[in-house]
Amino acid sequence: METLLASLGLDDASRLGAMTQSAIHIAIILVGAWLLKLLANKGIRSFRIYMAERKANPQEKQRLETLGRVFRYVANVLVTALAGMLVFTELGISIAPILATAGVLGLAVGFGAQSLVKDYFSGLFLLLEDQIRHGDVIEAGGKAGLVEEVTLRYVRLRSYDGNVHYVPNGQIDTVTNMTRDYSFAVVDVGVAYRENVDEVIAVIREVAGELRSDGSFRNIILEDVDIAGVDNWADSAVTIRLRFKVVPIEQWTVRREFLRRLKSAFDARGIEIPFPHLTVYAGQNKDGSAPPLRLISQAG
Repeated sequence: METLLASLGLDDASRLGAMTQSAIHIAIILVGAWLLKLLANKGIRSFRIYMAERKANPQEKQRLETLGRVFRYVANVLVTALAGMLVFTELGISIAPILATAGVLGLAVGFGAQSLVKDYFSGLFLLLEDQIRHGDVIEAGGKAGLVEEVTLRYVRLRSYDGNVHYVPNGQIDTVTNMTRDYSFAVVDVGVAYRENVDEVIAVIREVAGELRSDGSFRNIILEDVDIAGVDNWADSAVTIRLRFKVVPIEQWTVRREFLRRLKSAFDARGIEIPFPHLTVYAGQNKDGSAPPLRLISQAG
Protein backbone atom coordinates (compact mmCIF):
# COMPACT_ATOMS: atom_id res chain seq x y z
CA MET A 1 0.00 0.00 0.00
CA GLU A 2 2.73 2.40 0.92
CA THR A 3 4.51 1.54 -2.33
CA LEU A 4 1.32 2.34 -4.31
CA LEU A 5 0.87 5.65 -2.58
CA ALA A 6 4.48 6.51 -3.20
CA SER A 7 4.07 5.72 -6.89
CA LEU A 8 0.91 7.81 -7.07
CA GLY A 9 2.67 10.67 -5.37
CA LEU A 10 5.50 10.41 -7.86
CA ASP A 11 3.05 10.48 -10.77
CA ASP A 12 1.30 13.53 -9.37
CA ALA A 13 4.59 15.28 -8.89
CA SER A 14 5.68 14.41 -12.42
CA ARG A 15 2.37 15.60 -13.81
CA LEU A 16 2.58 18.81 -11.80
CA GLY A 17 6.13 19.38 -12.97
CA ALA A 18 5.17 18.77 -16.58
CA MET A 19 2.22 21.16 -16.29
CA THR A 20 4.43 23.80 -14.72
CA GLN A 21 7.04 23.40 -17.44
CA SER A 22 4.35 23.53 -20.12
CA ALA A 23 2.89 26.70 -18.59
CA ILE A 24 6.33 28.29 -18.57
CA HIS A 25 6.83 27.36 -22.23
CA ILE A 26 3.44 28.82 -23.15
CA ALA A 27 4.25 32.01 -21.28
CA ILE A 28 7.58 32.23 -23.12
CA ILE A 29 5.81 31.69 -26.45
CA LEU A 30 3.23 34.41 -25.74
CA VAL A 31 5.86 36.86 -24.53
CA GLY A 32 8.04 36.04 -27.54
CA ALA A 33 5.10 36.56 -29.88
CA TRP A 34 4.34 39.92 -28.27
CA LEU A 35 7.97 40.99 -28.56
CA LEU A 36 8.14 39.77 -32.16
CA LYS A 37 5.02 41.79 -33.05
CA LEU A 38 6.49 44.81 -31.32
CA LEU A 39 9.80 44.48 -33.16
CA ALA A 40 8.08 43.82 -36.52
CA ASN A 41 5.82 46.85 -36.17
CA LYS A 42 8.71 49.03 -35.05
CA GLY A 43 10.92 47.77 -37.86
CA ILE A 44 8.25 48.37 -40.50
CA ARG A 45 7.55 51.83 -39.09
CA SER A 46 11.25 52.74 -39.01
CA PHE A 47 11.76 51.50 -42.57
CA ARG A 48 8.73 53.47 -43.75
CA ILE A 49 10.01 56.65 -42.07
CA TYR A 50 13.49 56.08 -43.52
CA MET A 51 12.11 55.64 -47.04
CA ALA A 52 9.72 58.59 -46.64
CA GLU A 53 12.63 60.87 -45.74
CA ARG A 54 14.29 59.92 -49.02
CA LYS A 55 11.15 60.73 -51.01
CA ALA A 56 10.43 64.36 -51.81
CA ASN A 57 7.10 63.53 -53.44
CA PRO A 58 4.29 63.60 -50.84
CA GLN A 59 2.35 61.06 -52.90
CA GLU A 60 5.15 58.54 -52.49
CA LYS A 61 5.03 59.14 -48.75
CA GLN A 62 1.29 58.42 -48.79
CA ARG A 63 1.89 55.17 -50.65
CA LEU A 64 4.57 54.11 -48.17
CA GLU A 65 2.18 54.82 -45.29
CA THR A 66 -0.53 52.68 -46.90
CA LEU A 67 1.86 49.79 -47.57
CA GLY A 68 3.20 50.09 -44.02
CA ARG A 69 -0.29 49.57 -42.58
CA VAL A 70 -0.83 46.50 -44.77
CA PHE A 71 2.55 44.96 -43.88
CA ARG A 72 1.94 45.52 -40.16
CA TYR A 73 -1.43 43.77 -40.45
CA VAL A 74 0.09 40.79 -42.33
CA ALA A 75 2.97 40.53 -39.84
CA ASN A 76 0.58 40.52 -36.87
CA VAL A 77 -1.56 37.79 -38.46
CA LEU A 78 1.46 35.58 -39.23
CA VAL A 79 2.97 35.95 -35.75
CA THR A 80 -0.39 35.25 -34.09
CA ALA A 81 -0.93 32.13 -36.22
CA LEU A 82 2.58 30.82 -35.48
CA ALA A 83 2.20 31.46 -31.75
CA GLY A 84 -1.17 29.70 -31.74
CA MET A 85 0.29 26.59 -33.39
CA LEU A 86 3.18 26.48 -30.90
CA VAL A 87 0.78 26.80 -27.96
CA PHE A 88 -1.37 23.93 -29.30
CA THR A 89 1.73 21.79 -29.71
CA GLU A 90 2.84 22.58 -26.16
CA LEU A 91 -0.59 21.56 -24.86
CA GLY A 92 -0.23 18.21 -26.60
CA ILE A 93 -2.86 18.96 -29.23
CA SER A 94 -1.82 17.76 -32.66
CA ILE A 95 -2.10 20.58 -35.17
CA ALA A 96 -2.08 18.28 -38.20
CA PRO A 97 -5.84 17.53 -37.99
CA ILE A 98 -6.48 21.20 -37.29
CA LEU A 99 -4.52 22.24 -40.38
CA ALA A 100 -6.32 19.60 -42.45
CA THR A 101 -9.70 20.78 -41.18
CA ALA A 102 -8.71 24.40 -41.74
CA GLY A 103 -7.71 23.52 -45.29
CA VAL A 104 -11.07 21.90 -46.00
CA LEU A 105 -12.95 24.75 -44.35
CA GLY A 106 -10.81 27.26 -46.21
CA LEU A 107 -11.66 25.58 -49.50
CA ALA A 108 -15.37 25.62 -48.65
CA VAL A 109 -15.22 29.23 -47.50
CA GLY A 110 -13.27 30.10 -50.64
CA PHE A 111 -16.06 28.75 -52.83
CA GLY A 112 -18.71 30.44 -50.70
CA ALA A 113 -16.92 33.76 -50.42
CA GLN A 114 -15.27 34.15 -53.80
CA SER A 115 -16.05 37.86 -53.87
CA LEU A 116 -14.27 38.35 -50.55
CA VAL A 117 -11.19 36.49 -51.77
CA LYS A 118 -11.28 38.52 -54.97
CA ASP A 119 -11.43 41.73 -52.92
CA TYR A 120 -8.25 40.82 -51.03
CA PHE A 121 -6.29 39.77 -54.09
CA SER A 122 -7.40 42.84 -56.04
CA GLY A 123 -6.51 45.08 -53.10
CA LEU A 124 -3.04 43.54 -52.87
CA PHE A 125 -2.31 44.29 -56.54
CA LEU A 126 -3.80 47.78 -56.27
CA LEU A 127 -1.24 48.55 -53.56
CA LEU A 128 1.72 46.78 -55.13
CA GLU A 129 1.13 48.41 -58.52
CA ASP A 130 0.67 51.81 -56.88
CA GLN A 131 -2.63 52.50 -58.65
CA ILE A 132 -4.27 54.27 -55.71
CA ARG A 133 -2.78 56.33 -52.91
CA HIS A 134 -4.24 58.00 -49.87
CA GLY A 135 -5.21 61.56 -50.84
CA ASP A 136 -5.76 60.86 -54.55
CA VAL A 137 -8.94 61.86 -56.33
CA ILE A 138 -10.09 58.88 -58.36
CA GLU A 139 -13.03 57.30 -60.12
CA ALA A 140 -13.40 53.57 -59.50
CA GLY A 141 -16.28 51.14 -59.31
CA GLY A 142 -18.71 53.75 -60.60
CA LYS A 143 -17.90 56.18 -57.76
CA ALA A 144 -15.62 59.21 -57.60
CA GLY A 145 -14.09 61.11 -54.72
CA LEU A 146 -11.10 61.72 -52.48
CA VAL A 147 -9.35 58.55 -51.29
CA GLU A 148 -9.49 58.52 -47.49
CA GLU A 149 -8.44 54.92 -46.90
CA VAL A 150 -7.03 52.03 -48.93
CA THR A 151 -7.17 48.52 -47.46
CA LEU A 152 -6.94 45.01 -48.84
CA ARG A 153 -10.74 44.81 -48.61
CA TYR A 154 -12.03 48.15 -49.91
CA VAL A 155 -11.29 51.73 -50.93
CA ARG A 156 -13.05 54.49 -49.01
CA LEU A 157 -13.94 57.58 -51.06
CA ARG A 158 -15.51 60.86 -49.99
CA SER A 159 -17.33 62.79 -52.69
CA TYR A 160 -17.49 66.58 -53.00
CA ASP A 161 -20.88 66.72 -51.28
CA GLY A 162 -19.55 64.75 -48.30
CA ASN A 163 -20.94 61.31 -49.12
CA VAL A 164 -18.65 58.40 -48.20
CA HIS A 165 -18.42 55.48 -50.63
CA TYR A 166 -16.96 52.08 -49.71
CA VAL A 167 -15.92 50.41 -52.97
CA PRO A 168 -14.93 46.72 -52.68
CA ASN A 169 -11.63 46.11 -54.45
CA GLY A 170 -13.10 43.17 -56.34
CA GLN A 171 -15.51 45.53 -58.12
CA ILE A 172 -12.72 47.80 -59.36
CA ASP A 173 -11.77 46.87 -62.92
CA THR A 174 -10.69 50.35 -64.03
CA VAL A 175 -9.13 53.15 -62.00
CA THR A 176 -9.15 56.75 -63.23
CA ASN A 177 -6.65 58.69 -61.15
CA MET A 178 -7.12 62.45 -61.55
CA THR A 179 -4.22 63.56 -59.35
CA ARG A 180 -1.19 61.44 -60.24
CA ASP A 181 2.04 63.46 -60.59
CA TYR A 182 0.24 66.46 -62.16
CA SER A 183 -3.18 67.46 -63.45
CA PHE A 184 -4.69 69.49 -66.28
CA ALA A 185 -7.37 72.11 -65.77
CA VAL A 186 -9.27 71.86 -69.06
CA VAL A 187 -11.52 74.80 -69.96
CA ASP A 188 -13.93 75.15 -72.87
CA VAL A 189 -14.68 78.82 -73.58
CA GLY A 190 -17.71 79.60 -75.70
CA VAL A 191 -18.09 82.95 -77.51
CA ALA A 192 -20.66 84.27 -79.96
CA TYR A 193 -20.18 83.68 -83.68
CA ARG A 194 -19.86 87.41 -84.32
CA GLU A 195 -16.72 87.70 -82.18
CA ASN A 196 -13.21 87.75 -83.62
CA VAL A 197 -11.54 84.48 -82.60
CA ASP A 198 -8.00 85.91 -82.66
CA GLU A 199 -9.05 88.73 -80.35
CA VAL A 200 -10.72 86.27 -77.99
CA ILE A 201 -7.59 84.07 -77.87
CA ALA A 202 -5.47 87.14 -77.11
CA VAL A 203 -7.72 88.01 -74.17
CA ILE A 204 -7.58 84.41 -72.93
CA ARG A 205 -3.81 84.41 -73.08
CA GLU A 206 -3.64 87.75 -71.25
CA VAL A 207 -5.93 86.58 -68.43
CA ALA A 208 -4.05 83.27 -68.16
CA GLY A 209 -0.73 85.11 -67.86
CA GLU A 210 -2.08 87.36 -65.11
CA LEU A 211 -3.42 84.33 -63.27
CA ARG A 212 -0.10 82.52 -63.36
CA SER A 213 1.82 85.58 -62.20
CA ASP A 214 -0.51 85.96 -59.22
CA GLY A 215 1.24 85.07 -55.97
CA SER A 216 -1.54 82.71 -54.93
CA PHE A 217 -1.22 80.63 -58.11
CA ARG A 218 2.47 80.97 -59.01
CA ASN A 219 3.37 77.68 -57.35
CA ILE A 220 0.21 75.92 -58.48
CA ILE A 221 0.30 76.49 -62.25
CA LEU A 222 3.33 74.68 -63.65
CA GLU A 223 3.37 75.92 -67.25
CA ASP A 224 1.93 78.66 -69.46
CA VAL A 225 -1.57 78.11 -70.78
CA ASP A 226 -1.85 75.65 -73.65
CA ILE A 227 -4.50 76.89 -76.10
CA ALA A 228 -5.59 74.14 -78.47
CA GLY A 229 -7.72 76.55 -80.55
CA VAL A 230 -11.23 76.34 -81.95
CA ASP A 231 -12.56 72.97 -80.85
CA ASN A 232 -16.17 73.06 -81.94
CA TRP A 233 -18.88 74.99 -83.76
CA ALA A 234 -21.77 74.56 -81.37
CA ASP A 235 -25.37 75.59 -82.00
CA SER A 236 -24.93 79.04 -80.53
CA ALA A 237 -21.22 79.41 -79.85
CA VAL A 238 -17.68 78.92 -81.09
CA THR A 239 -15.87 76.76 -78.52
CA ILE A 240 -12.20 77.40 -77.78
CA ARG A 241 -10.38 74.74 -75.76
CA LEU A 242 -7.41 75.36 -73.49
CA ARG A 243 -5.72 73.80 -70.48
CA PHE A 244 -3.41 74.58 -67.56
CA LYS A 245 -0.83 72.12 -66.24
CA VAL A 246 -1.11 72.30 -62.46
CA VAL A 247 0.00 70.47 -59.35
CA PRO A 248 -2.22 67.51 -58.40
CA ILE A 249 -5.75 68.17 -57.11
CA GLU A 250 -5.62 71.92 -57.91
CA GLN A 251 -7.20 71.75 -61.38
CA TRP A 252 -10.65 72.65 -60.12
CA THR A 253 -9.40 75.64 -58.14
CA VAL A 254 -7.50 77.00 -61.15
CA ARG A 255 -10.43 76.42 -63.48
CA ARG A 256 -12.91 78.28 -61.29
CA GLU A 257 -10.62 81.26 -60.76
CA PHE A 258 -9.75 81.47 -64.46
CA LEU A 259 -13.42 81.46 -65.47
CA ARG A 260 -14.17 84.17 -62.92
CA ARG A 261 -11.42 86.41 -64.26
CA LEU A 262 -12.24 85.68 -67.88
CA LYS A 263 -15.88 86.67 -67.33
CA SER A 264 -14.74 90.06 -66.02
CA ALA A 265 -12.35 90.49 -68.97
CA PHE A 266 -15.06 89.62 -71.50
CA ASP A 267 -17.49 92.08 -69.88
CA ALA A 268 -14.87 94.85 -69.93
CA ARG A 269 -14.18 94.33 -73.66
CA GLY A 270 -17.76 93.72 -74.72
CA ILE A 271 -17.15 90.13 -75.83
CA GLU A 272 -20.45 88.28 -75.87
CA ILE A 273 -20.79 85.08 -73.91
CA PRO A 274 -23.43 83.25 -75.96
CA PHE A 275 -26.81 82.07 -74.87
CA PRO A 276 -29.09 79.63 -76.72
CA HIS A 277 -30.55 80.99 -79.96
CA LEU A 278 -33.69 79.83 -81.70
CA THR A 279 -34.19 80.14 -85.45
CA VAL A 280 -37.82 80.03 -86.58
CA TYR A 281 -38.46 78.93 -90.18
CA ALA A 282 -41.94 79.80 -91.47
CA GLY A 283 -41.69 77.75 -94.64
CA GLN A 284 -41.49 78.69 -98.31
CA ASN A 285 -43.91 78.60 -101.25
CA LYS A 286 -43.10 76.75 -104.46
CA ASP A 287 -42.39 80.00 -106.27
CA GLY A 288 -39.72 80.85 -103.70
CA SER A 289 -41.70 83.45 -101.78
CA ALA A 290 -42.06 83.19 -98.05
CA PRO A 291 -45.28 83.96 -96.18
CA PRO A 292 -45.18 86.82 -93.71
CA LEU A 293 -44.38 85.89 -90.14
CA ARG A 294 -46.17 88.17 -87.73
CA LEU A 295 -44.86 88.35 -84.19
CA ILE A 296 -46.82 89.96 -81.38
CA SER A 297 -44.97 90.90 -78.22
CA GLN A 298 -47.02 91.47 -75.11
CA ALA A 299 -45.50 92.91 -71.99
CA GLY A 300 -46.42 90.96 -68.88
